[in-house]
Amino acid sequence: MITPMDCLAVFAGLWLLANSGQALTLPADQVVLGSNNDDASEIAKKIQKELKEAEIIPTVIDDFTPSLTLQAEWSSDNSALLGNTLKPKKLQDAPSISLYDPSGGNEFCTRSGKTYVVTLTDPDAPSRDNPKWSEMCHWIAAGHGVSTSSSTPTSTGDCLFAEPLALTELEEIMPYKAPGPPEKTGKHRYVFFAFAAENGTTDKLHPSKPKDRQHWGYDAPGKDGQTHGVRDWAKENGLVPVAANFIYSKNKKQ
Repeated sequence: MITPMDCLAVFAGLWLLANSGQALTLPADQVVLGSNNDDASEIAKKIQKELKEAEIIPTVIDDFTPSLTLQAEWSSDNSALLGNTLKPKKLQDAPSISLYDPSGGNEFCTRSGKTYVVTLTDPDAPSRDNPKWSEMCHWIAAGHGVSTSSSTPTSTGDCLFAEPLALTELEEIMPYKAPGPPEKTGKHRYVFFAFAAENGTTDKLHPSKPKDRQHWGYDAPGKDGQTHGVRDWAKENGLVPVAANFIYSKNKKQ
């Protein structure tokens, strides 16, 4: 697991890259995060590695390389740090969500119409050993627009810093349900994803609302144990993952 200090270094490194004036333009199609910069590429690989070690890839989502980073923050001392453990009582209100791109290029600054969809899913319901309710949908929110009001262009017109897509710009599709792992079910993985339209459209997206939280509204797993969740829902809605983060949380009674 990446330690809190490691994760803070990851995000600090991305911020420094974004403010370095290096033009790492992000095309409409998904690309490796900071693909023109070795440090940023290593950060993307490290995030991908953590997702694999936590078996989020491929259990919850198909393999992908992040093109953005996702920050989820409930308070100044309670943030998702790629596998840290937080107490359920600290997670009662919806977190603030920020998406960052280390490129700082014009394309990111001017993509004000692009829509992103943020989700939170629990693949360990009611427990990781017995995920018969998996996956549990905890949140879906969608928003478009990347504010550039405080972006500072360089002499070449490149953006030194693009403001993140923040929670205040998101519209809830499935209301936030705070993590509440049952007693004696061990640690649960709570996984955030940010998705973008697979076809690259800048039109406002209208993703569907699952008919239920359990199995994301799909039928219960069959005899093969195959669970259903955010991966199925995203594919149905023409969405591809561009960022991810996760925490662990457990009931104090074990």
